[in-house]
Amino acid sequence: MRGDELFELVDALLCADGPVTSPVDLTLVAEHRRGHGAMYKALNHGNVDVPRAAGAGRSADAAGRRRAPGPGRRRQQLASPRRADQRGSPLLPRLRPSGRSSDQFIPGWPYSFVAALESGRTSWCQFLDAVRLGPEDDVAEATASQLRRVVTDLIEMGRWHVGDRDILIVFDAGYDAPRMAHLLDGLPVEVLGRMRSDRVMRRPTPSLKEYALAYPQGGRPPKHGKEFRFAKPDTWGEPDAATTQVTDRYGTTRAMAWDRIHPRLTTRSAWIDRTGELPIIEGTLIRLQVDRLPGGGDPLPLWLWSSATGLNCEDVDVLWQAFLRRFDLEHTFRLMKQTLGWTRPKLRTPKAGERWTWLIIAAYTQIRLLREAAADLRRPWEKPAEPGRLTPARVRRGFRNLRPHLHCPARAPKPSTPGPGRLLGLKSWRPATRYDVGKTVKRPESITERNRLKP
Repeated sequence: MRGDELFELVDALLCADGPVTSPVDLTLVAEHRRGHGAMYKALNHGNVDVPRAAGAGRSADAAGRRRAPGPGRRRQQLASPRRADQRGSPLLPRLRPSGRSSDQFIPGWPYSFVAALESGRTSWCQFLDAVRLGPEDDVAEATASQLRRVVTDLIEMGRWHVGDRDILIVFDAGYDAPRMAHLLDGLPVEVLGRMRSDRVMRRPTPSLKEYALAYPQGGRPPKHGKEFRFAKPDTWGEPDAATTQVTDRYGTTRAMAWDRIHPRLTTRSAWIDRTGELPIIEGTLIRLQVDRLPGGGDPLPLWLWSSATGLNCEDVDVLWQAFLRRFDLEHTFRLMKQTLGWTRPKLRTPKAGERWTWLIIAAYTQIRLLREAAADLRRPWEKPAEPGRLTPARVRRGFRNLRPHLHCPARAPKPSTPGPGRLLGLKSWRPATRYDVGKTVKRPESITERNRLKP
C-alpha cells in the first residue's frame, strides 16, 4: 500500500498546477487517490530501493537524444534541504552558507548529487546518484567513495571502454582537487577543480642534472621545485600553454597553463594520519582571465587545477569551458526547489528526507524522458519553443495530457476502516441499526443480540 502511495505521489508532483508548496496539497490532485494520512505514512515508513533507482537512472536515456562519443559529462553537487566533443564527466560538490558569513550554515541534511550533463547547448542533466552526508562523515572521502561506485557501475554497464577519453570530474572551491585526484587514483577519470587565489604550490622536482648545476656543492636532492605563488606574478615564469578566445558572454578570455604543478603536503589536516612518505600529486595549473561578467561584476582571475599533465592549448580550452558548464546544473536544482518543492516539507527523520529526495529525482527523470512527447503549453508572454528545446517546467505543464497514455503500477485504494452501517465482526455491508430518537434504549452488547433485536 505504501508503494502504491509513493507512485501516486510522484504522479501528483508531475500533474500539480503550479509549484509545489506543501506535500499535503498534493493529496488534493486528481491523480492522487489516497488521503493525506497515507502520504505521511509512506514518507515516514515507506521503502525506496535506492540501488535499483540509481541503476535505473544511470541506464535510462531519452529517446532520440544526441550522444557524443565517449561518456557524457558528469557533475556533483552538494545541496542542503531545510529540515521540517566531450571529455568526460564533471562532478561539483559545494556547501551553501546562509547569509554573508561563511560560518553560518543552513540547518538541514546535506546531500551529494552526481549528475551527467548532456552535450550541446542545453542545461538538461541526468541524475546518477544521491547520498546523504552524515555529521561525522568526511566530505572528501564520502564523495570519493560515491564517485568510485558510480564510475564502476558505468564501466560495468558498457558506458566506458578501454581507449575512450577519461571521465572529467569538475569540483568547485569547496573541495581540494589534488586530494580528490589522490582518492580517485586508479579510475579512468580526470579531476578538475577550482583553487583559491592565495594558494602556494610547487614547481616540478628538478632533475639530477638541473640540481647539479644549481647546487654544485652537493647535498640531498630536493623533493619539490621552486614556489609558485598565485598572488605574485614574479614566481609564475613562462606558461607551457597560452590561449585566447572571444566569447559572447565573457568577451575576450585569456588562459595560461603551467604543467606539473603540485602542492607541498604536510602531516596536517586531512593528511595527519598519513603514515610513510607523503605523495607528490602533479597536475596542470590554469589561470583564466575574462574581460567582463554577465552580471556586471569585477572579473577576477580564475585558477583551476587539473590532474592531467602534458596538455596542449586545445585541451586547456576544453577544461576551462567544461568548468564554466558546471553552472548549468544550477537550473536543475532551482527546478527541484522552486517547482517540485524539494525543500518544502518539514520532515522529521533523515530517512523520510531520503525518500522524498528520491521521489523528486524520479519525477525529474520522467520529465526528462518525456520532454519530446510533451506539448508546449506556454504562457501568453513566453516565446514558442521546439519540442526538443522545452524547459523542464514547460514539459511538466503538459505531463497531465500524457498521463492517460502512461501505465501506473499503483493499485486502486481500498478502505481500511468499516463504512457506515457495517456490523461489528462482519465484512459484508448491511443497513445500520436504527434507534428511536428521544427514548432510552439499551444498546445490545453482542452481535447475536443485536441481530435478534433488528426488525
